[in-house]
Amino acid sequence: MALSLLMPSAMLVLHSCNNNPGTEAPKGPAADNGNVGLELPQGFGALRFADSTGNARHLTVNKNGVVYVKLENPVNGNAIVVLKDKNGDGRADERSAFAPYGGTGIAIKDGYLYASSNTSVFRYKLNDQQEVADPQHPDTIVSGLIDRGQHNSKSIALDNNGNLYVNIGAPSNICQEKDRTKGSPGMQPCPLLDSAGGIWVFKANELNQGYHNGKRYATGLRNVVGLDWNSQANALFVMQHGRDNLHDFFPELYDAKQSAELPAETMYKLHDGSNCGWPYIYYDHIQQKKIVCPEYGGDGKKAVTDKYDDPVATFPGHLAPNALLFYTGNMFPERYKNGAFIAFHGSWNRAPEPQQGFFVAFVPFKDGAPSGKWEVFAKGFAGKENIAAPGDALHRPCGLAQGPDGSLYVSDDKMGTIYRIVYKQ
Repeated sequence: MALSLLMPSAMLVLHSCNNNPGTEAPKGPAADNGNVGLELPQGFGALRFADSTGNARHLTVNKNGVVYVKLENPVNGNAIVVLKDKNGDGRADERSAFAPYGGTGIAIKDGYLYASSNTSVFRYKLNDQQEVADPQHPDTIVSGLIDRGQHNSKSIALDNNGNLYVNIGAPSNICQEKDRTKGSPGMQPCPLLDSAGGIWVFKANELNQGYHNGKRYATGLRNVVGLDWNSQANALFVMQHGRDNLHDFFPELYDAKQSAELPAETMYKLHDGSNCGWPYIYYDHIQQKKIVCPEYGGDGKKAVTDKYDDPVATFPGHLAPNALLFYTGNMFPERYKNGAFIAFHGSWNRAPEPQQGFFVAFVPFKDGAPSGKWEVFAKGFAGKENIAAPGDALHRPCGLAQGPDGSLYVSDDKMGTIYRIVYKQ
């Protein structure tokens, strides 16, 4: 049964101490006045680690606190920005850049920096200082993945057994014969699922891989931008972007408010062979059921009880989950340990309802599974409450990373701000 986690009515007030007996939380840098405009739980603060980096997508931090930011599009010919805090005040004061390709995915694992374009994944060897040794000559790990413009970011995650997981989003809303066209039927079976609409797995240490020697690990996922390996559960967790246009295409079945809330944004725990059901079904977090899509004979109520994976957590529709991070640091209070942070990029298609999202959420976990309702952890990125269109938001959270001291970094792909969230006892 899926765990339905409803919108909280207020932010949770947290304990102001670290609950690890006998340990002391790492001391982080001082927060900026006003926490850079963010609203955070009691005891937390935020500072602007860097600004104007470009359209910053995902990011990662090495053991020495150097931040690597992946840009969606190159700036001055480079799309990986390197940010260093040389004077120790907790903010970047030196930056450089390399890599001529745009994209989203970036991660550090076992002495290498991995980064993706919209068709490929590259690898850079780290030196003794945990920095990229030769930025001009990366290894090509994977190439030849499809890029048809829509849902083309190749987000990545790595497990502890030498495997690289790559999202290949479906270049479609719901696999209609004519995409995003009212009255066009859904294709059965969906031909896109042979090369997209799922997670593919490759070997992290082998060169020049592609569809020919990769493996489709999970299918039926419209688009996954946020994914992370959970070491407690020994499993890959992903956040799916749900489908659009329910009211636009089927006004006789869905009113505008239902269409704004449906379908749920969903978190899945995947296994080899998972099938999450796109494009044939969606998850309705209000009815708490898997519902047959109307393009495939559904009426908004017809349910599916088997065949497809259930989500482990659900959220209101069209919030756009762009990053998932399992927190393993020691700076934050104990209740955050091994829990999931999710960056919601913000919606574009909830009109005439106000657009929603533009915040970082938290889901508590215990023993590798969600253990309570989700809550808003950090909000205020958008700069105002009522957002009519995504362009009205001042900032849009996109990526998440954990620093070696346990601080949480959040990227913004509109203005290029890199936030750093710290906890002070």
